[in-house]
Amino acid sequence: MSAAAIARGRVGTRMQPGVRRTVVVAALGVGIYLAALDISIVNAILPVVADAFGTDLSAIQWVVTSYLLVQSALLLAVGRLADLWGHKRVYLLGLAVFILSSVACGLASSTPSLVAGRAVQAIGASMIFASLTVLLTHVFPSDQRGRAVGIQATIVYVGLASGAPLGGWLTDLFGWHAVFMINVPIGLLALLLGWRTAPSAISTERREPFDRAGSAVYVLGLGLLLLGLNQGHAWGWTSAPIVGCLLLGAALLAAWAAIELRVSSPMIDLRLFGERAFAAPVASAFLCYTGISATFLLPFALIQGRGLSPAQTGLILTCQTIVMAVTASISGSLSDRIGARTPATAGMVLLSAGLLLLSRIDATLPIGLIVGIQVLMGLGIGLFTSPISSAILGAVPTERRGVANGVLGTARTLGMVLGVGVAGAVYATTLGLAGDAGGDGVLRATGVGLLVGSGVALLGAVAAALLPGFAAKADT
Repeated sequence: MSAAAIARGRVGTRMQPGVRRTVVVAALGVGIYLAALDISIVNAILPVVADAFGTDLSAIQWVVTSYLLVQSALLLAVGRLADLWGHKRVYLLGLAVFILSSVACGLASSTPSLVAGRAVQAIGASMIFASLTVLLTHVFPSDQRGRAVGIQATIVYVGLASGAPLGGWLTDLFGWHAVFMINVPIGLLALLLGWRTAPSAISTERREPFDRAGSAVYVLGLGLLLLGLNQGHAWGWTSAPIVGCLLLGAALLAAWAAIELRVSSPMIDLRLFGERAFAAPVASAFLCYTGISATFLLPFALIQGRGLSPAQTGLILTCQTIVMAVTASISGSLSDRIGARTPATAGMVLLSAGLLLLSRIDATLPIGLIVGIQVLMGLGIGLFTSPISSAILGAVPTERRGVANGVLGTARTLGMVLGVGVAGAVYATTLGLAGDAGGDGVLRATGVGLLVGSGVALLGAVAAALLPGFAAKADT
């Protein structure tokens, strides 16, 4: 990194190692934890909120669905905005939006008002996620980018793991409103620490225009596509609304691609997808999250098929997240030394093997073995996520890392939504063909869904194996 580049404002001054770096990582870690916590903490209170508002599950699920759709649709556009405006500025603004919308959610008195509050909250969350990774990697030199991503992944997994128990505890003591109000003190702390310590840098050498037309078409197109994939099982895959959402969404995304190829300052240079160093990790991430999403069937098998309690099932599923949290930081540092290809490919192979073993679930499979398989899958995902994120960020210039992070987030969300839809369709079809909705039928249908997930994860291993031998590269 040259002195001239710093003088032009292309990148901010790199943080010095030691105490200063630790302080910045700790400060940003509060924001990372807050954003991750809110993903899982709300899920634990949906039945309580449904009872409080006197509504059914199909309506209250929009509290989660609206958040997912809005955040996913905005990630790429907000990532580009952060590249142009500055990641610290967008991060702090995102925290402010998140805090204010959390108050609105906590004060909501009806399902529509809560859904609206969650949609605004998702806007703030997209700004946080689009900026955090780039800010964190900016604190570390380029040859330690995997370590930075690994630290973020570990904090994310800790936030996800603590969401459900913390949400239940707060609801028992103070009511469901506290689940949203807890974001206020944590968010204010993150805002203060971020303002004081986060590195300030605007990545572009010259002020480029923001592609408003392309962004609007993209957000609308992806939003419709995600809505169709997310609600297909509920509205019917051949129903007019779903077919309309999918077709119109695909048409708008095609129009967006045409716009991006013509404008002088596109959201993302689509030619990047023609480069193996970028396309391979993005494809692998998409396939990973498509495959792992099949595990949403596992609680059905454990509770309805094996007769376990929700608490017992939660403990079994938590094992995977704990292993992911421990492994992610290690694999990130490992990728700095040997590149992303080996740990990412090995992680996907382990995930595929775990899903394959879990697809044999029946009434006699020992619980200890199920826990062991969860540990194996957690190890695989932990090995995969940090190296693949580092590879994607390393495949683009510094001034494009915000939008690259948005591409990763979009691939993750699309994979999860598609994976749930495919696994759910396979599960329902298997149950219908077998004509057995009892415990044995649920176990068999779950096994078939997990088997499909295993095959998709294996394809992800193939994509990861196509990565260049050493994905880390110096800042450009």
